[in-house]
Amino acid sequence: MYFNNNVPDSSYYYYLKAEKLFLKKEKTDVLGNLYLNKSTIQLIYVDFSGAEYSATQALKFSRLNNDKLGEYDALTNIGIASFNTENYKKSIEYHLQALEIANENNLNPSYFLQEISLNNIGNCYLYLKDYKNAIIEFKKALKNVNLAKEKPGLYAILLDNLAYSKFKLGDYENTLDYFLKSLRIRDSLNADSRIVYSKIHLSEYYYGVKDTVKALKYAEEALSISKKTNLSSDLLGSLKQISLVDHKNSSQYSKEYIKISDSIQLEERKSKDKFARIAFETDEIIQEKDKLAEQNRSLLYFFVGTLFVGLLLFVIRTQRAKNRELMLKQQQQKANEEIYSLMISQQATIEENRVREKKRIAQELHDGVLGRLFGARLNLDSLNRSTDEESINSRFNYLNELKNIEQDIREISHDLNREKHALINNFVAIVQNLLEEQSSSFEPELTSSIDEKIQWDTLGNNTKINLYRILQESLQNINKYAQAKHIHVEFKTDGDNITLRVIDDGVGFEVDTKKRGIGLQNMLSRTSESEGTFEVQSQKGKGTTITVSVPLVKTQVEA
Repeated sequence: MYFNNNVPDSSYYYYLKAEKLFLKKEKTDVLGNLYLNKSTIQLIYVDFSGAEYSATQALKFSRLNNDKLGEYDALTNIGIASFNTENYKKSIEYHLQALEIANENNLNPSYFLQEISLNNIGNCYLYLKDYKNAIIEFKKALKNVNLAKEKPGLYAILLDNLAYSKFKLGDYENTLDYFLKSLRIRDSLNADSRIVYSKIHLSEYYYGVKDTVKALKYAEEALSISKKTNLSSDLLGSLKQISLVDHKNSSQYSKEYIKISDSIQLEERKSKDKFARIAFETDEIIQEKDKLAEQNRSLLYFFVGTLFVGLLLFVIRTQRAKNRELMLKQQQQKANEEIYSLMISQQATIEENRVREKKRIAQELHDGVLGRLFGARLNLDSLNRSTDEESINSRFNYLNELKNIEQDIREISHDLNREKHALINNFVAIVQNLLEEQSSSFEPELTSSIDEKIQWDTLGNNTKINLYRILQESLQNINKYAQAKHIHVEFKTDGDNITLRVIDDGVGFEVDTKKRGIGLQNMLSRTSESEGTFEVQSQKGKGTTITVSVPLVKTQVEA
């Protein structure tokens, strides 16, 4: 911002600060442009040795980052610095390198970089008094047919330089026309400083052709305009020329020239000293800043360390509390499962006693009552020898009645034996109670099927607990999330495994993308504990099926 607003002190100061910072962070992509701008400031304020060093650094980083435009600008600045220190041959070398890069990479044709380089090379030849080569370079640049229309300022410079080179060589063909054409273009552009140089050159031209009146006229006009621009280079050029053509006032102009020249040299020294002072003060400020930064870092480390220790203590206490809570939950869960296991065992004992009693009653009915009834039927059958009609009818009725009693008792006996298998273990009753509670408490219609072939007494209590909890968790999930209208629960066996399947027609979910909650994790853990397999099948809008298969492990042998 300071550079663009022509505030050299501030811009140079901030460029120095930025340079230190970017060098530390090795920001090579911005260092090239930074050094280039720094060298431009130094060129403006005649610190040519400093400008050459900064431009050399810019060239290094531009080549490192393959920045061809940056490389061109850096070479051009080095060439300008060499030119201003009167090292014209070295300047030509750098401008030729810049020209080569512009040609090979076709850099910004709209900026006419090739023509700018040719003009710079021509100027070097002009100051070396090699006017022939100067004319060659200026003519090369003027071959671009778009130059006059798109870059009239540069076109006017090249015309003026070509005319001046021809004049110095003694070639007056079209020379005056080129001078006047360049002046007209500069007048149209209001380029006052450039107009000064055109009028100085015209004054030299007319002085050379012995037209002292026009020579003095253009010299006075150049001096008048240079006093308006107030540029030292314009004033020096104008004073030098007018002192040559105005013999009467030559001494006065010469004194003024010397005075301005001395003041310029003084200002140049001040500028160099100022830039050196800025660099020194910047280093001091940066050192103080680094000390403060180090102190701040130490304080920050202290506070961060204290905070970290406090946070660590808090985490440790929180973790211990969570561990205690988890241990209590685990103990409670273990106690609940032990209670449930005891309930199952107690119910199994009760059911076993009930089954034993029913079996005894069935045997009594079968062996005792049926035997006596059979004997009675035989006795009645023997009465069938009586031939009167009434006796025959009575006996026939008694026999039918006894047959009915016999059949009823036999059916009761068979029913009692069948009930033994239905109630061999209280687990089925517990499951039925859970399903009845689901049906009575929640809206979805529930159907169930339990394979009668399942031998529940061969299944361990821990596996029964796990199957029950998985079924319970599945129903809870359906009630909370599924919005189902129908649920089907089934237990099946293939002889080696028992399979629990819970099916609903709810909203479903994407199994692959859904994060597994604690409920599903618990189901999976219980299945794994029972050495079984767990599968979830679901799609959005198509319901969910949970399938658990556990192996049957024979824990006892039937008599």
